[in-house]
Amino acid sequence: MIVSMMKVLLALSSVGSLKDKRQIVRSMRDRLQRKFHLSAAEVDLQDSLSFAEIGAALVSNDKDFGEKVLRKAFTMIEDDVPARIQDVSFYSEEF
Repeated sequence: MIVSMMKVLLALSSVGSLKDKRQIVRSMRDRLQRKFHLSAAEVDLQDSLSFAEIGAALVSNDKDFGEKVLRKAFTMIEDDVPARIQDVSFYSEEF
């Protein structure tokens, strides 16, 4: 079993309240789950207005497949989310 993970740090410059931030994060999380069948959540910086850290994971039997899906998900984040990407990391582990 291979678990592929992605962590994305986003800078949200146009957010005026935590409610606005949570709406952006919830929308992105729901799209990731619906389109790519990933587990996704805001994993850190929940109380920050300017930043959000999103984690996503996928269980599969092939490392290349898992990382390919995560890279497509990252491309969707780049293209569709109104935020600047500060950092991204990908990691796969075999269990």
